[in-house]
Amino acid sequence: MPKRKRKPLIAESRSALDRFKTEVMAKEGYRTDTDQPDDIKYEVASERGIPLQKGYNGKLTAEQAGKIGGPIGGNMVKELVRMAQEQLKKQ
Repeated sequence: MPKRKRKPLIAESRSALDRFKTEVMAKEGYRTDTDQPDDIKYEVASERGIPLQKGYNGKLTAEQAGKIGGPIGGNMVKELVRMAQEQLKKQ
């Protein structure tokens, strides 16, 4: 797996974030691989007609990159909000 440039504030949370990403995106109907959680971006890119390739993608525009990462992160945030709302209802 390529080295990540972004790091979570708590390094030990990386594996939990990766599991969460695969769970959320699987619920959205995407094929996920728990061993390669970042590969979901290639499926999202393909679905949107964006030429994302493994390795260097410096020719992608910010708009194209946002169309890939936005749905992934957005779905994760929606699920976190839903989970928080459930917790608040229980109190």
